[in-house]
Amino acid sequence: MARVLLTGGAGYIGTHTLLELLAQGHEICVVDNFDNSSPEALARVRRLANHDFKVIEADIRDRTALLAAFEDFRPEAVIHFAGLKAVGEAEAKPLAYYDTNISGTLVLLDVMEATGCGRMIFSSSATVYGEPDYLPIDEDHPLRAGSVYGRTKLMAEQILTDWCRAHEGTSNVLLRYFNPVGAHASGTIGEDPQDIPNNLMPYIAQVAVGRREHLSVFGDDYDTRDGTGERDYIHVVDLARAHVAAVDYAMERMGTEVFNIGTGNGSTVMEMLAAFSKACGRELPYKVASRRVGDIASYYGDPGKAARLLGWRAIHGVDDMSRSTWKWQSENPDGY
Repeated sequence: MARVLLTGGAGYIGTHTLLELLAQGHEICVVDNFDNSSPEALARVRRLANHDFKVIEADIRDRTALLAAFEDFRPEAVIHFAGLKAVGEAEAKPLAYYDTNISGTLVLLDVMEATGCGRMIFSSSATVYGEPDYLPIDEDHPLRAGSVYGRTKLMAEQILTDWCRAHEGTSNVLLRYFNPVGAHASGTIGEDPQDIPNNLMPYIAQVAVGRREHLSVFGDDYDTRDGTGERDYIHVVDLARAHVAAVDYAMERMGTEVFNIGTGNGSTVMEMLAAFSKACGRELPYKVASRRVGDIASYYGDPGKAARLLGWRAIHGVDDMSRSTWKWQSENPDGY
């Protein structure tokens, strides 16, 4: 088992990954500034896991605080979740996104070097591919991120790859997520957007509990099965399991490796709405609105490489995603 430090470990994906790592016996330290997360989420993980772990409140851009955390815990591997992630906000506040997502990564790598930690698992995004040339998207697809958020992920990937190449004996695993959704089966932890949700599933969930009047479906005339946009949704517990596999991989191998983390299948907006309506037992209201600038018809990945090299594949379907989200949202209508 390994000592693993999670930056941003109190967030949506971080907490689910934390729970899976604890279940496998890893020793964990979470570093989070709680800017877009809650200490309560970590308290719930502690109860679910019946296992303790370190928590240090710090910003990854604060080298002094981060160095103290590393010197105290001495991690063997880092999972780097910490970052800003709202695509729309990034267009309005690009400097904040470059500061946190790029400067934060540079400080983190500097501290890793200073303390002799050479294994990195990075929380990247399928947005690095941009508009697809072909589907499903594999890891060899050209990289041309079309948003500020996507560019911060792509730049961080390049920085990490160059760092790994320059330092013999280091590992760098880049996980390109598609669309994480769902919640832990207990309903105890889940996604808790601090403002109007940017993503489909939490928005549908808030419609279901009455926090939003209806879902806006942006365009119903795409070249898809029902005219609405199609995306690759991945259950957050499957995504968490991918991180556990990536830690195991990084502990045994050197160099950089890239993996798509998705199901390999696309679901449309209307299919997701129907699945959630089934989960909550009633038809949910929606209105068709104009297409959004920059949206594309279909976007889904090829996760075959992760199956071959990590021994990982997604096991949860859309019904599981909807049921677990509904359990979380209905039992925690106001989040944490």
